[in-house]
Amino acid sequence: MVKRTLVGMIKAGEPLIQQAIVAMREYHQAQDNGAPPEEVERLRLLADSLYQAVIDYQLIQAGRAPSTIQ
Repeated sequence: MVKRTLVGMIKAGEPLIQQAIVAMREYHQAQDNGAPPEEVERLRLLADSLYQAVIDYQLIQAGRAPSTIQ
């Protein structure tokens, strides 16, 4: 049996975490640079989606994913 550790879960999800961080930076840069509202919104949605994916991934890895059975 593989022992799950916080460090191990973070390392396994690191590429996804990095994508989320980059997306958030791009979103804030677009806001700061006065990008068109449509572009700012697109970047916000992308960043939010990636952060949610990170959270979901970490919950799955921790064995605490919410049940999808209704």
